[in-house]
Amino acid sequence: MFPKKSLGQNFLTNTDIVASIADAASLSLDETILEIGPGKGILTGELLKRAGKVIAVEKDRELIPILQEKFEKEINKNRLILINEDILTFPFPASIEKYKLVANIPYYITGQIIRQFLTAKKQPETMVLLVQKEVAERIIARDGKESLLSISVKAYGTPTYIKTVKAGSFTPAPKVDSAILLIDNISRVFFNNISEKRFFEILHAGFAHKRKQLFGNLKAVFDEEILRERMRKIGISETIRAEDMSLLEWKKLSEN
Repeated sequence: MFPKKSLGQNFLTNTDIVASIADAASLSLDETILEIGPGKGILTGELLKRAGKVIAVEKDRELIPILQEKFEKEINKNRLILINEDILTFPFPASIEKYKLVANIPYYITGQIIRQFLTAKKQPETMVLLVQKEVAERIIARDGKESLLSISVKAYGTPTYIKTVKAGSFTPAPKVDSAILLIDNISRVFFNNISEKRFFEILHAGFAHKRKQLFGNLKAVFDEEILRERMRKIGISETIRAEDMSLLEWKKLSEN
């Protein structure tokens, strides 16, 4: 079974990294795990040791027989539910109340996966993802500069950079290193007193032209005088740029 470049397949082979991913998810035997793209099942096996049930969604139908053979006992015991679907269009089972998402996802759908599950009606409690190192660093704002992605993630949960994963941990080896990213405490509590839709309207406008000052960008979604007064009350300069705004400051901008 050769990895398919069209599906962004890079099979994880490093068992130490597999253990680190499972550790980051803080699993227990009464939990349900959603795994995206189990591949040949190296992570699936570890998840089954630590969790009560694993729902594994695999798009590549050629991998399904391999997984069925490898985990025949777990499938027969209903501990592993194997689904041949595209996670981006997969209808999430209504019967599942609580779950954690753990996955080695293709780089090219990282943003879609994060957005899909953080904004879902049934959000996971926790997400542990193997992502491109650069993306993980941007999400935690390692350089001290926020981005549309980092603020969007932090509005729903707490991102933590767990560890770097070298390219040699995969077959085939990708061209760049990866990282284990934990997003914990996922909820919509942040939006209790503000409109989720309005918050993201303002956020997208603020980051629309990165090199411009925030005031100039936000005039697209605010009356100029109201914007000026709101920024004054918050205590932020009209010359500030979006990347220098904190999550709390974005929230204050979005309040009625």
